[in-house]
Amino acid sequence: MATYVLIHGASSDSWYWHLVIPKLQALGHDVVAPDLPCDDDGAGFEEYAGAVVNAIGNRRDLILVAQSMGGFTAPIVCERLPVNLLVMVAAMVPRPNESAGEWWDNTGYMQARRECDAALGLPVDGDFNVRTIFFHDVPAEVTAEAMARRERGQSGTPFTRPWPLRTWPDVPIQFLLCRNDRFFPAEFMRRVVQERLGIAPDEMESGHLPALAHPGELVRRLEAYRVERAG
Repeated sequence: MATYVLIHGASSDSWYWHLVIPKLQALGHDVVAPDLPCDDDGAGFEEYAGAVVNAIGNRRDLILVAQSMGGFTAPIVCERLPVNLLVMVAAMVPRPNESAGEWWDNTGYMQARRECDAALGLPVDGDFNVRTIFFHDVPAEVTAEAMARRERGQSGTPFTRPWPLRTWPDVPIQFLLCRNDRFFPAEFMRRVVQERLGIAPDEMESGHLPALAHPGELVRRLEAYRVERAG
């Protein structure tokens, strides 16, 4: 069986994957879900990748799954360890020497968000509502648990340091786009993935947090990618 390595996004921790982990384990897989040092001002993406590598240890048959800003960390891990498959889930797709802070302007993100908000009837350039943007399709009990937890701080350091890779790693990549994502709108992400990875993304019905909103469907997709790759 495989070792799934689950990499969370910004201002988050391994709890994000808590509904996915037991489902993968029930299928016989090993699962590693490290907490990245996102609240450490001394840590950038190379240190984030180091935390993942340390958590993996001597495990092999690796499948990396990167959520949101985890898309900056996972490719660095692929440069340091042999990885069978990289699955990007509603993830940022960096270019060489691009910081996470530059990514927003370079991709035309804000205009895409404005258009998406307007189409949904949401306030354009209004206050950021976490429940509306992130948790609109997450079950109420999971949302309540998330809101009761202390959100981890997100250091600005990764947003200022250039992404250190010169090119994307030579690893099979699958991108899973979330059609109902209000944070990374689907049309926007289709363009970014095609321009930056040269592939057409797979798609599922979910908002930005599929591991909380649709964990069973997410696991089904991951397993399909694993089997396809193995076959």
